[in-house]
Amino acid sequence: MNIRTVNQPLLEGCVDSYASGMAAFRGGADRLELCANLAIGGTTPSPSLFQQVRRDCSIPIHVLIRPRFGDFLYDPQELEEMYREIERFRDLGADGVVIGVLTPQGELDLDNMRRMIDCAGDLSVTLHRAFDMTRDPYKTLESAIALGCRTVLTSGQANSAYAGRDLLRELFHRAAGRIDVMAGAGVKSGTIPDLFQATGIRVFHTSARREALDSGMLYRKDSVSIGLPSLSEYEIWRTSEDEVRACAQIVHALAACK
Repeated sequence: MNIRTVNQPLLEGCVDSYASGMAAFRGGADRLELCANLAIGGTTPSPSLFQQVRRDCSIPIHVLIRPRFGDFLYDPQELEEMYREIERFRDLGADGVVIGVLTPQGELDLDNMRRMIDCAGDLSVTLHRAFDMTRDPYKTLESAIALGCRTVLTSGQANSAYAGRDLLRELFHRAAGRIDVMAGAGVKSGTIPDLFQATGIRVFHTSARREALDSGMLYRKDSVSIGLPSLSEYEIWRTSEDEVRACAQIVHALAACK
């Protein structure tokens, strides 16, 4: 179990491949959130991917538990899958899990959150950006604290953390050292200083993606789309080690800021 002081400077790299995980690790991230399919907001990664990254990465790894793209209202079979996945990654050596379940009314599903936290045992638990889809962010913050979550990942219920900076500031002050409020969405080296000044937050979540890599495919059939039509089949998005390093230097320097 990783014990840390609330709002101690921390950079979490959000990664969905071995290559991105290693880039974030080498760049100086303090922790990884490991997932799959970042292009659709992230889903649960494979155990094999986790084992590869765990083998070669010495920083804490938190695993996203999300069975599919879309909302955070899950049926009984999806919930059962999530319980089992939490137990699986706990047994494989994860340091934490990243979870979120909502009710149809836009509130945190306390019963299913409790069951997931029970499955996690002594792992660190982050409430992910399901938080940003809730009706009452202040009530949800208090619920997350009461449940024992150690972190809430949020953009301040906006499309980017900078756009949500006013709510982030209020959430940070209301948290009052009881939980880490981690700013995510559009977080990069160019926005972290302004976010810190606007909110006081020192804990940041970034995918640090600067540009897509061109596929090595020589033969290309551009008329066919296997995935989302808006995404090219011949672009590979990866974390930039240089961008992680730039973010990490800024975040770690915040330790000296009052």
